[in-house]
Amino acid sequence: MNHFEEFDFDKQKIEISVWKKIIKMVIRKKKSVTFLIISVIILAFLDIINPIVNSMAIKKFFEDGDFTNIHHYIIAFVLIALGFLVVIYGFIKCAGDVEAEIGYEIRTEAFEKLQELPFAFYDRTPAGWIMARLTSDSRKLATILSWGLVDILWGSFTMLGILVVLFIVNWKLALVIVAVLPIMFVVSLYFRRKILFEYRGVRKTNSKITASYNEGILGAKTTKTLVLEEQRNNEFNDLCLNMKRQSIKAIVISSIFFPLLFLLSYVSIGSILTFGGNFYLKGIIDLATLYLFIRYAQFFFDPIAQIGRIIAEFQQAQASAERIMMLIETEPEIKDTEEVIEKYGTIFEPKKEKWEPLIGEIEFCDVSFHYVKDEAVLENFSLKVKPGMSVALVGATGSGKTTIINLISRFYEPTSGVIKIDGRDYRERSIGWLHSNLGYVLQTPHLFKGTIMENIRYGRLDATDEEVYEAAKAVSAHDFIMEFEDGYDTNVGESGAKLSVGQRQLISFARAVLADPKILILDEATSSIDTETEMTIQNVISKLLKGRTSFIVAHRLSTIINADLILVIDNGKIVEQGTHEELLALGKEYYNLYKNQFINEKMANI
Repeated sequence: MNHFEEFDFDKQKIEISVWKKIIKMVIRKKKSVTFLIISVIILAFLDIINPIVNSMAIKKFFEDGDFTNIHHYIIAFVLIALGFLVVIYGFIKCAGDVEAEIGYEIRTEAFEKLQELPFAFYDRTPAGWIMARLTSDSRKLATILSWGLVDILWGSFTMLGILVVLFIVNWKLALVIVAVLPIMFVVSLYFRRKILFEYRGVRKTNSKITASYNEGILGAKTTKTLVLEEQRNNEFNDLCLNMKRQSIKAIVISSIFFPLLFLLSYVSIGSILTFGGNFYLKGIIDLATLYLFIRYAQFFFDPIAQIGRIIAEFQQAQASAERIMMLIETEPEIKDTEEVIEKYGTIFEPKKEKWEPLIGEIEFCDVSFHYVKDEAVLENFSLKVKPGMSVALVGATGSGKTTIINLISRFYEPTSGVIKIDGRDYRERSIGWLHSNLGYVLQTPHLFKGTIMENIRYGRLDATDEEVYEAAKAVSAHDFIMEFEDGYDTNVGESGAKLSVGQRQLISFARAVLADPKILILDEATSSIDTETEMTIQNVISKLLKGRTSFIVAHRLSTIINADLILVIDNGKIVEQGTHEELLALGKEYYNLYKNQFINEKMANI
């Protein structure tokens, strides 16, 4: 089972270790968090001092009938009001700052991790899972860490301050309030577990809905051509109904929890009225003290309710925290050793001055590889390619061609054996060093949202406009680009949707030309181009291959007849190798492939 599946998170308790890691992110924002804590402490102090001033005024003006120094009390109330004004503004601003900064921090760390993770991660992790982490989960977590922090701090300081004052004034009445706390704790513990369980279920379904959105958008054309709208809609409705039921169940439990807290708080207030009234009638306490206890009893349980609400929200956020931290802490299966990082740097902080020039000799030494344990794709595979050679890989689907390419690119690493580049195990040098010398043109080219100019320049970010123009001209893309109204400033749309497949392919070729890589990989790179364009691009490819080591995964065998070496791959093994003429002369596998394809193309043109 995929360890990123939603149903792995079924524990019934809050994981303190997860929140410790999250809190470390909060602490990094020292300035905003410090001002937030100070604001909340002052707010708690004002909330505590206000009833005391009221109690003193009741005693002085109503019990004692002394109206001297009334202006002192007026000044005190005005100062308290101004204090509330300043402090409430302060904590709202600081909490907003913390929310924005934490959201930024979480998304930045998660996206940075996504840049480091290898292909294997994306092979087994649904896109919807990743999208949910970077959107709803990060937003929920940022909110709870900012505003939840405000309520917890305010509630804790307020309750502590109230208890101190009450025990100083009359410890017997204070015990009446304290007596209800254990009951509240037990009730909160029970409902906390129930709420956590239900909201975990909601989060699981939410991720499935996000994945369904993603699949529906990407597969819209297939859905329409197969007339699957109704079926897809029913499947999505089932997911939404499931989330609706789970959400309602979680809300019902929460709706029972909070009234119970209020009920217990009013039981305590009623007890204060009963015992405090008797104390007043017996002359043990005065009216001002009774007011103070009643006011504090009402106020004391408001922070408890707020903390209870935050605890419930923490139950919801627990699942988000687990998933966010799982993503951020995912260790790449393919990564550089500490020694390599020390010498060559990381992807984000490369030490390019220490990078050796790449010559282009590549050697597979007894390499074995599997995607799934005990299901070998390559086994004891050996191959040596000299610098500047062009190597074509042909064979049936699933024979291992793309796997060989991915291993050369270090998108995956051998299960056993060694791959050498320029005579050294390529794991002895950095991933960034290899990828900076690598050009990869895919069968289905991907363009980033932006202009044609920007997409070509991704090949080398410091390239000038003139160099971009030259690269486009080299692959015969310049003419069609200039036919657009905005030329090179034409927006390609999401994933290049505003361009044809052939145009996207030519732009990806221009990008490769601009990068000027030492190793060039063409993975079915001409299969999406029409025959006329293919003839043009073949001349470009022949020029592009000169002086660099290249690997060509080909479906159209006519595109590889000039390759220095052609490898026929079957079940991860080389069954034939040689030049085009040599393999035809053998009259075996390659000969049959070429003959059948030649006949099929002739028949298609009749």
